[in-house]
Amino acid sequence: MKQLLLLSGKGGTGKTTVATGLIQLSQAKAYADCDVDAPNLHLALGTFDNHTTKPYYDLPKAVIDPNRCTECGLCYQVCRFDAIAENPYRVTAHLCEGCTFCTHVCPAGAISLEETVAGTIELHTRDDETFSTATLKMGSGTTGLLVTEVKKQIKDKAEFAILDGSPGIGCPVIASLTGVDLVLMVAEPSLSGLSDLKRVIQNARQLQVPICVIVNKSDVNEELTERIRHYCAKEALPFLGTIPYDREAVAAINSGQSLIERGGPASEAIQEIYHKVMKELEAL
Repeated sequence: MKQLLLLSGKGGTGKTTVATGLIQLSQAKAYADCDVDAPNLHLALGTFDNHTTKPYYDLPKAVIDPNRCTECGLCYQVCRFDAIAENPYRVTAHLCEGCTFCTHVCPAGAISLEETVAGTIELHTRDDETFSTATLKMGSGTTGLLVTEVKKQIKDKAEFAILDGSPGIGCPVIASLTGVDLVLMVAEPSLSGLSDLKRVIQNARQLQVPICVIVNKSDVNEELTERIRHYCAKEALPFLGTIPYDREAVAAINSGQSLIERGGPASEAIQEIYHKVMKELEAL
């Protein structure tokens, strides 16, 4: 299975809008939303015939048995995450890192580790299409592990898959990058957009993943669009084109449609970029 991953560095670049267009143009049979903190790819994909949901368990958290606790206070003294409160002694789950220190110092054996539900994993099917996504509970960690589980659900489901990544450069992005064949960077013509683009490219290069770049809303700041183009030329990165700002994109998002269905200048630009992206994949 060849996998195309869309990343942006910063949020709000239009990455998911582009991803939706590419899914439609390629008629991809497998795709996933790897932004487990705030997934939204499903909003433009329509309805699915079947779906399954299962809980996602975080790393084990400490739990104090009040019937066995002698209130000696040792667990409170050794916890470096301020996860244990006094009077009565109890664990604040979202602060606990599961380090197990408290379980070792408790003389009464009143502390144990228990699995906690940190989110949900969903798998949607429609005819021969498979869509994987997940939602992490607020305050939960291990986003990278959850992204890995999302990717596993579409493994070997088709010959080609499109992954909509998350913004930033943290754990979910690293997990999304692992094992993919090509990254399409959707940049924004702004100073923060250029800065974040460079940071994500650095991560992708460390993982030896090929990269290509496009600029969305390119006519909003043509000077910065040119700076991104020159940066790509300097770094020997394929620059596959630009997408103009298009009010039809806003209308499409608000109506739950793909930009390809709406038509317009941005739609035409995405279609041109699609053919270039497929050529990059075929060359790998």
